[in-house]
Amino acid sequence: MRNMKLQNPLQIILSGILVVLVSSCATTPSGPAALAGTWTNSLGTVWTIDADGTFHVTATNPKAEIWGNYTVAADQITVQETRRVGPIPKSCKGPGVYKFSRPDQKTLAFVLVNDECKPRIQNVTQPWHRQ
Repeated sequence: MRNMKLQNPLQIILSGILVVLVSSCATTPSGPAALAGTWTNSLGTVWTIDADGTFHVTATNPKAEIWGNYTVAADQITVQETRRVGPIPKSCKGPGVYKFSRPDQKTLAFVLVNDECKPRIQNVTQPWHRQ
């Protein structure tokens, strides 16, 4: 009888934890779905990320228009410019790697992992807000 009294509260607690975990998985997008959309940052940059692995950026500081591809693995994105209006700076010809998170539905944040492109680092590491 004593085990039954302890078992019911334990089952209730474990059931509650399971419900929270399942609901958070269902509402928090991951992979390309977590990134897809049009985002802006405080520098006036507009970054349109498509679910098909492509993106388009219009930036004002420094002024640029850029197209490229990206891949996602877990919480990490690798971005690579494929073309831009004007020449691609030498330091921006290679890929940039960032960890990303979604603090809430309308916010996207990146942390530098590896990138040599200073203008990209400056823009990507700003907080992004869904447009």
